Amino acid sequence: MATKLHRCRNRARFGPCWRVQKALDDQHILYEVVFGPWRPKNRTAVIDGTGQPLYPAVQFEDGSWYREESKEMARTIREGRLVSRAG
Repeated sequence: MATKLHRCRNRARFGPCWRVQKALDDQHILYEVVFGPWRPKNRTAVIDGTGQPLYPAVQFEDGSWYREESKEMARTIREGRLVSRAG
């Protein structure tokens, strides 16, 4: 299983989901995009993994999850600390 970015379906080049996806791309981190449901109450995978219904969220290969505010997530990714958030 590859690292997965759970995000909204909005493909615009702004907003929290795009911010994190761009940071992953800029750091050449391989990931699979998982477009989830629009309604927060239907985001069962994200809720089960992070305890909250918010996007974006990263699911690691070991099954662990990482979720913070998008600016913090992007900073963590750009600083090369994403792997330290796994498991």
